Amino acid sequence: MLIITIRTDKPEAEIGLYDNAAQLKYETWLAHRQLAETLHSKIAELVKSQQKDLHDIAGIVVFKGPGSFTGLRIGITVANALAYSLGASIIAQENPQWLEVGINRLLAGETDTVALPEYGALPNIGVQKK
Repeated sequence: MLIITIRTDKPEAEIGLYDNAAQLKYETWLAHRQLAETLHSKIAELVKSQQKDLHDIAGIVVFKGPGSFTGLRIGITVANALAYSLGASIIAQENPQWLEVGINRLLAGETDTVALPEYGALPNIGVQKK
């Protein structure tokens, strides 16, 4: 099973490509405010670097938080869109062993159907600026 992993809860974004539990490639980059512009191209480059196609992806593991509201929202949205469009299983994990637990859940045939974020705190809504 070809699995892609996504973590976008902090300024350094992480993506990985796994053949079952064997890591093929893992990449970390300082995405910060360019995450929405870079995540799609980084995923495409990662898959292509291993002579694979997006349609080869059968599972997705995404870190669901806690973390940055915008970062989690972008990463989880991309993961959900990929899972839906490719017909791939998706697992959202939040503990320190998110990668191993998520991959093991996928390999056991589990799926979350849709990934939901865990922000770790209530939203901080300030006074509207005029």
